[in-house]
Amino acid sequence: MTTAPHSPPRPGPAEGGRRNSRRTLLALGAAAVLIAGAGAASADTDHTWHRAISTPDAPAAIGPYSQGISAGNLVFVSGQLPIDPATGQIPADASVEEQTRRALRSVQAVLEADRLSLDHVVNTTVYLADLDDFARFNAAYAEFFGSSAPPARATVEVARLPRDAKVEISAIAVR
Repeated sequence: MTTAPHSPPRPGPAEGGRRNSRRTLLALGAAAVLIAGAGAASADTDHTWHRAISTPDAPAAIGPYSQGISAGNLVFVSGQLPIDPATGQIPADASVEEQTRRALRSVQAVLEADRLSLDHVVNTTVYLADLDDFARFNAAYAEFFGSSAPPARATVEVARLPRDAKVEISAIAVR
């Protein structure tokens, strides 16, 4: 393919990365500024720009992580398994619909501990142990997010979830 002498050549994959890399870096920089919006002097020494959210109405963290993190105007809810916070167990023989409702009630509880609701959720990530359960999961999910503007969502099938759960759901909310 020939290019007219007055037209600059289009960058190929090797060169075109510069323009796209700049856009990516600008986007990442903007995200970092947004997250650090509460004014941290240094993430290594000053953690006042974010704080942990904890509630007894959601299952305790199974590892070294928080149920949720509030950072500026954003709230990040860790992946919630369908664990009953009262018993610490996933109910035996619970259907994917029941597990979805339980996980979303935990997401809701973490948000409420920071004076937010499911209406503030802008994005969820859903992990399903079996994508054949998608339609049944989706019906239960719609009970919580059936509004005219449900959050953006990614749903993926995974090989296995902790405690052999059928579903795990994380969320991002904006104040």
